[in-house]
Amino acid sequence: MSNDESLLKELKILFVEDEINIAKFIKDALSDYFFSFTIATNGEEGLKKFKKINPDIVITDIMMPKLDGLEMTKKIKNINENIPIVVISAFSDKEKLLKAIDLGITKYFIKPFDPEEVLEYLTFLAKKLNKHRIVCINKHFSFDNNTKNLFEDNKLVNITKREKEFISLLLENKNDIVDPNTIKSSLWKNENVTNERLRTFIKRLRVKTSKELIKNIASQGYLISNDNI
Repeated sequence: MSNDESLLKELKILFVEDEINIAKFIKDALSDYFFSFTIATNGEEGLKKFKKINPDIVITDIMMPKLDGLEMTKKIKNINENIPIVVISAFSDKEKLLKAIDLGITKYFIKPFDPEEVLEYLTFLAKKLNKHRIVCINKHFSFDNNTKNLFEDNKLVNITKREKEFISLLLENKNDIVDPNTIKSSLWKNENVTNERLRTFIKRLRVKTSKELIKNIASQGYLISNDNI
């Protein structure tokens, strides 16, 4: 497997297209290249699947029932302003194109298009995404935003899924203190978690990693501090 192919194999793609034949054609042509290739058939379904699977790249049509591609793009950008969104459309309508650009789309393809062209562009995006994937926390620890794996001196640290989510949450808010209630609601959805349980959870993570990795700001919450990043 080439380096480009291995980069694509780590990506989750969400493809939003109401024309079933086109959706199937693109999935058949491209899905084998990626970790996952999910289809949604309208903007509302696309938004729900975006929240559920947290894709790396979204490809969407513009004209769709329930919620059009531009409105869906707007809502997705409110959730994650950095997500690459590729628009495909039968419309070469200048007004729609300008609106899509204003919303921060990454690329625009006019139907009919060549799947190979789309794949070539997604490969380009994969290289860009890979550069932002590894976060250097300090001289010993790094974190892979895609796989949510933590490394100490380039060796994988064996931590739980919830511990990965916790580190990811702190890194998303790397300049801010994350309060205990936010942590508990993010990591233990629909569970009543005590502060003592949260402290025990963090203590165990520190034993696996380092006492200095996570800072405790008295009576406020936790952070991965600027001097660590």
